Amino acid sequence: MTQEPDFLTRASLYFAAGGIGGAANSFAAWFFGVTGVNTLLGISLTPAFTPGWLYLRVVWGGIWGLLFLLPLFRLQPLYIRATFLSLIPCAVQLLIVFPLKLKKGYWGLELGTMTPLLILALNLVWGYTTALWLALTVQRKPVLG
Repeated sequence: MTQEPDFLTRASLYFAAGGIGGAANSFAAWFFGVTGVNTLLGISLTPAFTPGWLYLRVVWGGIWGLLFLLPLFRLQPLYIRATFLSLIPCAVQLLIVFPLKLKKGYWGLELGTMTPLLILALNLVWGYTTALWLALTVQRKPVLG
């Protein structure tokens, strides 16, 4: 019989998983920018893959990863939980960061009308990567079920 890790151990593992999700999200955002996907979608967003940019996104990915600890969000199967939790950082980006911090309007529409869909897709990358990492390392459960 294995013992459940204490809260601090679990929080550390979930933070790390979220950070890995943040790295995957960052790579996808950069890749879409440099390959012209964003331009094709009419989105004027081409992030530079710099240490400062990556650091911020990995740390915030880790912070968002702590959402997976909340018992309210223990939806199964795991991909449903990941999809639902991905909506939270997506909403923050679209309703707080873009309009208030970056001055790009609500939903980031000043960057292009497809911006909300791009942000949703990138946050799904974060959520699914985080959930996959948790399934493989912490929960040791089948990924698709």
